[in-house]
Amino acid sequence: MIYTIKEKLLEDEKYLQFLRENSNWYKILNRDKNEYNNFLKEMKIKYKLRTIDKVDNIIDSVDLITKIISASGE
Repeated sequence: MIYTIKEKLLEDEKYLQFLRENSNWYKILNRDKNEYNNFLKEMKIKYKLRTIDKVDNIIDSVDLITKIISASGE
């Protein structure tokens, strides 16, 4: 594996965790360094780290707080 990709993978524990859980990425990253972006995309989808996932979590939290406030006001 190319040294720069190894360094990038060591930056965050989530990268290594995803790599351990999906060992097929070892082979893919070894063969083609350009697949690193696809690796990141797939990891973000699995761990729900995309911007849209964060927005959904905020909306769910606000909805929950609204329901709690409306229930306690009755």
